[in-house]
Amino acid sequence: MGTKRARHRPRASLKYRHSMKHVHKSVLLWYSPREMYGLVTGIQDYPQFLPWCERAEVLQTHDDGVTARLHIAFAGVHQAFTTRNVQLSGHSVVMNLIDGPFSKLEGTWRFLPLNKPGQAAPDGQDPIDAPACKVEFSLHYAFASKALSLVVSPVFDRIANTFVEAFVKRAEQVHGPR
Repeated sequence: MGTKRARHRPRASLKYRHSMKHVHKSVLLWYSPREMYGLVTGIQDYPQFLPWCERAEVLQTHDDGVTARLHIAFAGVHQAFTTRNVQLSGHSVVMNLIDGPFSKLEGTWRFLPLNKPGQAAPDGQDPIDAPACKVEFSLHYAFASKALSLVVSPVFDRIANTFVEAFVKRAEQVHGPR
């Protein structure tokens, strides 16, 4: 008589495998790095031009940046998240998640100075005052749970993919079309 071996079925894992999303955008603009940096770091102004931003608050100011909280209200979804933003004046902003519906959120804004073709920067000109710049935006994020991902991801994906364009439009409003 043979013994029957118990069949072991693999258990279904309840652990959510985070689906990391990436957004990379860049644009060449006739605005200086200083001007674009000012728009990105003007967090308190976000509700004026980001239609999904219900509220934006700077919670704490640090020597090298700020801790900020954004409240999203879009397509019936209401969420908030907090980031620690390390700022290098006129050059970059690096964002890292503190809390919110994400398991990971890391982003970088870079403002690279550009001069007019065939022209060197005038002597003594600070590079962040160049007449144009290349803005680079990079964002990596994943949601904390599958349920959050199903509800919030479609909204946040749209927000993330239109973020740079919103700042370009804001530059035109604040600094005039160029």
